[in-house]
Amino acid sequence: MSDTEEVDQVEDEEEEKPKFKPSAPKIPDGEKVDFDDIQKKRQNKDLFELQSLIDAHFECRKKEEEELIALKERIEKRRAERAEQQRIRAEKDKERQARREAERQRKEEADAQRKADDEAKKKIALTNMGSGFTSHLQKIDQKRGKKQTEREKKKKVLAERCKPLNIENLSDDKLRDTAKDLWEKLHSLEAIKYDHHERLKRQRYEVISLRNRIDELQKHSKKGAASRRRK
Repeated sequence: MSDTEEVDQVEDEEEEKPKFKPSAPKIPDGEKVDFDDIQKKRQNKDLFELQSLIDAHFECRKKEEEELIALKERIEKRRAERAEQQRIRAEKDKERQARREAERQRKEEADAQRKADDEAKKKIALTNMGSGFTSHLQKIDQKRGKKQTEREKKKKVLAERCKPLNIENLSDDKLRDTAKDLWEKLHSLEAIKYDHHERLKRQRYEVISLRNRIDELQKHSKKGAASRRRK
């Protein structure tokens, strides 16, 4: 069989098959469809779903408001607790400050009383000393007078030795002679100063040597006395 014949045979078979024709659904006899009822049921269903969504929304909103109220209450509670803690701390600080102030006043009063007692004791002691204390003061005044006298003597000696120079109307030759005299005096004073310094060093050495000899003699005398006591 050729290809053309096979195609013709297939087409003939397709023509022989019954073709599908769409048709409206059959409504059973004796039954009547109420489209209004169907529409009403659908609306009721939509309303129920909408009401459920609204109820869920308000329930969620109510829960959020309750959580917000609880959060505000916790914040207020913490604020109240913090304020109470600060009040207690302030009271403790105030009490501590009051104790410190009372302790300071007590110490000041004790110091003032002690000073007053010391002053009273000093006055009593001075009163009891009487003339002895007066003589002691007189001796102190005499020593001060002696010191003042020695100082005045030194000033007088220095004033005599160091006379002011009047060189305004001197000629060049006299100025040279004056400078030469001053140089010689300075040289002489330096020599005297050196001699005194050396003499002072020798005297200090002799004093130290004598003290050492005295210490040695005292040690030997103590050892001899101790040995005699043992015998």
